[in-house]
Amino acid sequence: MISDELCVLQGKIARELSNLPECFITHPAEIAILQKMSQAELEDFAHRNGWRVVRRLGGEQVQFYNDTTERLLNEAGQE
Repeated sequence: MISDELCVLQGKIARELSNLPECFITHPAEIAILQKMSQAELEDFAHRNGWRVVRRLGGEQVQFYNDTTERLLNEAGQE
């Protein structure tokens, strides 16, 4: 189950990625939400949304970006 905090963050990331090629999460409150997740959970969260994710600067910054391959895999899995 996705938390309310993560749901809000998911919306922010999706909005940014609809206009920009990448989204950097740097705000401490947002980083704290993502740090609660294991690397596998974070990658699964990104995958389900058609994104790739990279932790930067020792986890103080998280980068999301659209990934066509992830989107195609998601679409194939829904058929």
